[in-house]
Amino acid sequence: MSIPAPPLYLRICALIERPGAQNFILGVIFFNALILGLETSPWFMERVGGLLLFLDAVCLIIFVVEILMKLTLHRFAFFRSGWNVFDFLVVAIALVPASGPLAILRALRILRVLRLITNLPQLRAIVESVLRSLPGIGWICGLLLMIFYIFSVLATTLFGPAFPKWFGSIGASMYTLFQMLTLDSWSSGIVRPVMESFPYAYLLFIPFVLITSFIVLNVFIGIIVSSMSEVTAESKTLPADEPGGPSLASDPAQCLETELALLKQQIAKVERLLVRRDE
Repeated sequence: MSIPAPPLYLRICALIERPGAQNFILGVIFFNALILGLETSPWFMERVGGLLLFLDAVCLIIFVVEILMKLTLHRFAFFRSGWNVFDFLVVAIALVPASGPLAILRALRILRVLRLITNLPQLRAIVESVLRSLPGIGWICGLLLMIFYIFSVLATTLFGPAFPKWFGSIGASMYTLFQMLTLDSWSSGIVRPVMESFPYAYLLFIPFVLITSFIVLNVFIGIIVSSMSEVTAESKTLPADEPGGPSLASDPAQCLETELALLKQQIAKVERLLVRRDE
């Protein structure tokens, strides 16, 4: 007994997993980003505003159809992927009426551009690397906060009475030290004026800049690079049919999720036919 073919609507929905369809969605995302940028220009809105709004609505319809096709194909399995949930939320936000108190949501349409992360494996790998490095970054942030607190107490005690605007309190000192961390006019704008009253102030500020800007921040970068190397190595070693492996949509023959969804439909039909035959 031959296995019945999957329903036509499932075969149509399976087309969304094809590389050609994914490339088309990428093009729509880029095009929609361009439209959203042009809508911020009064000159363009005055001349072709109606056309831009129409094209924006067309792009949104395409995104909604894509999500509906994937939901039809994968059903509840669609929400097992965090990236699918992310896409769903981005599109859902765009469907909220942007009027009255919800007018601010109209600006959130630009979040559709973030769908590039889910459609481009390279960007997705970078985001996964950052997320994986969050525990290590948390400990580094704790260390950095401790360093900030120590130097803030010292700076407030030593320089607060003479420079209350910069070091009058712990909060003011932390903000000033954060400016020094960014290397924004830290020498000519802060350290040299302080050194006019306290010639040995550099003994406090230079170690702070060295520790924070040139050591701790490089540790940040090292953690992220290490996580990125791990993600890249895993993506090369995992087979395509395992979670976290290469993108299945990049090869139609390896589109495992689509094949499983269609196979479940076929198995269900076979079971129904066997039940009828036994009866």
